Amino acid sequence: MSQYPSMPQAGAARAEMVNVFMRGVYGWMSAGLGLTALVAFATLTVPALNSLAFVYNPETGMLAPTMLPMIALFAAFGMVFFMSFKISTMNPSTATGLFLAFSALNGFSLAPILWAYTTSSVVTTFITTAGMFGAMSLYGLLTKKDLTGWGSLLFMGLIGIIIAMVVNMFLQSPGMSFAISVLGVIIFVGLTAYDTQKLKTMGENLPLGDTAAIRRGTILGALTLYLDFYNLFLMLLRLMGDRR
Repeated sequence: MSQYPSMPQAGAARAEMVNVFMRGVYGWMSAGLGLTALVAFATLTVPALNSLAFVYNPETGMLAPTMLPMIALFAAFGMVFFMSFKISTMNPSTATGLFLAFSALNGFSLAPILWAYTTSSVVTTFITTAGMFGAMSLYGLLTKKDLTGWGSLLFMGLIGIIIAMVVNMFLQSPGMSFAISVLGVIIFVGLTAYDTQKLKTMGENLPLGDTAAIRRGTILGALTLYLDFYNLFLMLLRLMGDRR
């Protein structure tokens, strides 16, 4: 009979761990996005960083991005793949450091994109992104519907968008660019709900008391939702942004 009183206690402990886990995910995701925004702003305003990201083109009389933001972008994507495959065996502090380094590199690579749009449209797009992301993440967190079936469909859509973007680099079709952005918004809105539910399930299955596993899972979750927010922002910016 002594085991029965412990069952509610174990359930409460598990629920509390899931809450702590998800708070950690959102906290680190917010920290990563904040660092990205800070580095992007510094790159646009601090002369030393600005000179690394932009070069003056005397023919057009305008600034043009150097190769460094593109190199930073590829480095950031490399870190995503490395963390995704190695995080289960990684020291939690190392995982945290890599996530923050990734966020900083992303901020540097984002600066030329933000420079192409007016400040007001960037702010408006960010607020819109935050609202859409928040609503869909809350849905994924609270819904009783199993969203597992969304995964394969959203992944195929994501692959299709990547292929279409590569093709449109050569075609330079405005219509195709618009269609890619619309589909991208739909896909990343869906991924936000799907990934949130997946992370909640992950939190429910983490070993109680294993702080290292919980911390690694928190960083992986933060990276996942960061990418959903970041890409949703870029797709919306292509649709809503006013170019300079």
